[in-house]
Amino acid sequence: MKFCSTRDRNLTTDFQGAILSGTTDDGGLFVPENFPKFSDVEIAEFSEMEFPKVAEKIAQKFIGDEIPPEEIKKISRESYNFPIPIVDIFGEDDKFLELFHGPTAAFKDFAARFLARCVGHFLSKNRETKTVLVATSGDTGGAVGAGFFGVEGVQVVILYPRGGVSKIQEKQLTTIGKNVRAFEVNGSFDDCQRLVKSAFASQKLRKKFSLMSANSINIGRVISQSFYFFWTASRLSKKFPGKKIVFSVPSGNFGNLTGGLLAQKIGAPIHKFVATNNSNHPFFDFLKTGKFKPKKSVATISNAMDIGNPNNFWRIFNFFDENIDLIREKIFGAWFDDDATRRGIREIFQKTGIVVCPHTAVGWLGLREFRKKSNDNFIGVSVATAHPAKFPNVVEPIVGKIEAPENLREILQKIGEKTAISADLDSLESAIQNF
Repeated sequence: MKFCSTRDRNLTTDFQGAILSGTTDDGGLFVPENFPKFSDVEIAEFSEMEFPKVAEKIAQKFIGDEIPPEEIKKISRESYNFPIPIVDIFGEDDKFLELFHGPTAAFKDFAARFLARCVGHFLSKNRETKTVLVATSGDTGGAVGAGFFGVEGVQVVILYPRGGVSKIQEKQLTTIGKNVRAFEVNGSFDDCQRLVKSAFASQKLRKKFSLMSANSINIGRVISQSFYFFWTASRLSKKFPGKKIVFSVPSGNFGNLTGGLLAQKIGAPIHKFVATNNSNHPFFDFLKTGKFKPKKSVATISNAMDIGNPNNFWRIFNFFDENIDLIREKIFGAWFDDDATRRGIREIFQKTGIVVCPHTAVGWLGLREFRKKSNDNFIGVSVATAHPAKFPNVVEPIVGKIEAPENLREILQKIGEKTAISADLDSLESAIQNF
């Protein structure tokens, strides 16, 4: 499998080259040169398989012989050793896909654990070292840090915005230790993301620190996020023949939605996606106007989505050959402010007893909005992205005290170690130098 740049299809590399660099030399993002397809027979077989097996089968299409089949099997089994419940909300047509049962209680575990093991395989084989540089608006940093913890030849540098993550999220970032270090940036997530982009644009820094990305700009993240969309769609399409499958994805940097679109491109029986934003909604505006205009991000209670310039927009644009009509055909857009988000959390709890995080509530609100406007008979799946206990200051005033899982309770007992830096490239270079 070859991967090419979103800016120049002639600029290509293999899977190893794509994941170990993250971005292309021309400043674009890697996308598959061609999309492999699964047959109807294979998709039917997926519906009977355990999740790690489906992940293994999809991964082999993109990795080929770069990693031996038995090693891909091992990576999948080790990465996905936790449950993935599909939970009914308001009847069988309305479901949550709970993706927060991994070690850091967020959907980012699916991508980070698989990517880290693939990277570890290549670095061990090549005897290389890498500095993973990642910006986080909440859950990415913790998942990447946990996924790469102890991986030989890797040091992880995490940038997060001051005051822009929850208390538990900050604890997760700052208590990992060993080969993982978190830096609190005096700025917004967009500033963190800008620093990462600037570092990768600097030939000096890329070479000096042997940088690689583990944000969703890394195609390895997107591929591994396609696994659960395909697995879920194959199971539901078999259980509910004749009904269409619609996923609603709470969206910030759009890596998760891009993973879903990738699953659809390679054959997953998915009818449509709902891309749901909070008050940061340049993608919603794009769907309405046909023009993509990044904006300065604003702080919300669904902080992981506080992104005004989503990187993966350009992958989505590429997937649909830059055709706005095709994008509108496959993606419905919606957005909701904090007041609506709180009402969503309250309504779900009062009517079902289910407690959700603010991001999950935004996604469910988007699905409900689409259902009002659609004449289709479909199974709606809201992607539940994080455990609500990661956001007690938001959720508990609405639903009362919630019990945190053991892994989060343990985190709160630890003492974090962080370093504050300014939002400029010189400060970042110094921070990495003094890791």
